[in-house]
Amino acid sequence: MSARPSAPRSLPAWLSPVWLVLGAIVSVQVGAAFAKSLFALTDPTAVAWLRMAAAAAIFWVFARPRLRGRTWPEWRVVIGYGIALATMNWAIYQSFARIPIGLAVTIEFLGPLAVALVGSRRARDLVWVGLAAVGVTLLGVFPTTVDWAGIGFALLAGAAWAAYIVLSGPTGAAWEGVTGVSVGSLVGALVFLVPGLVAGGSSLWQPRVAVLAVVVGVLSSVIPYGLEMVARRRIPAGVFGILMSLEPAAAALPALLVLGEQLGWVELVAMACVIVASVGSTRALAKAPAPN
Repeated sequence: MSARPSAPRSLPAWLSPVWLVLGAIVSVQVGAAFAKSLFALTDPTAVAWLRMAAAAAIFWVFARPRLRGRTWPEWRVVIGYGIALATMNWAIYQSFARIPIGLAVTIEFLGPLAVALVGSRRARDLVWVGLAAVGVTLLGVFPTTVDWAGIGFALLAGAAWAAYIVLSGPTGAAWEGVTGVSVGSLVGALVFLVPGLVAGGSSLWQPRVAVLAVVVGVLSSVIPYGLEMVARRRIPAGVFGILMSLEPAAAALPALLVLGEQLGWVELVAMACVIVASVGSTRALAKAPAPN
């Protein structure tokens, strides 16, 4: 068995896995707010497919993967990664169309929270998971309306998100650079090609839809998935999952600025919980074991 290349002993602060993950979180949530604004112009399924197609095209321009000579295990993991990616994108957009972004992301976060809990090895980590869980619960305590379809789609997105976290490490190990994201994005775009075209219809040819779809693809896929793929090579799955507890809080500001969604004191307290949990988890990052 060939040895995996070791990561650099020291990295500039802005290249540390913590900052890469935080940058991915901010980017994906800004993209989510822009994506929801597109729902007035075309179907959420079409928006999800446009996002994946735009991301796949951009990735393949800048990171053309080597396809020849790949083994079946390498293809299997990247195909699973792409399906998880596509399912997560489609399901969360279906949820956004039915319930507020903050509530949808809160429920979706149950997926990575489960990964963090399963991957935890120390009691201290469980404290941060518990605090993040309190924040998630608070964010979902007082929804103005309950749409069970929206909640169901958010749960499906959470399950796909958990699969994405688990598969991103092996994908990054098997596919150099961000080529795994390139192939995975193409797989996702192909999976939803027909549903996206049927759902979007003639609206897909509107210039505004096309431009915003590219913006969403860059913000929600190209930037965050590229950053996360690099970060996952240097960060344990459990710590990565806890860091993602910032997602519900990070969703709030873009939703307010782009969509005008207001937050109350309960949401602010919940944000404080998840932020403290994330800060606590990052303090343990240096002592956490490297992923196998």
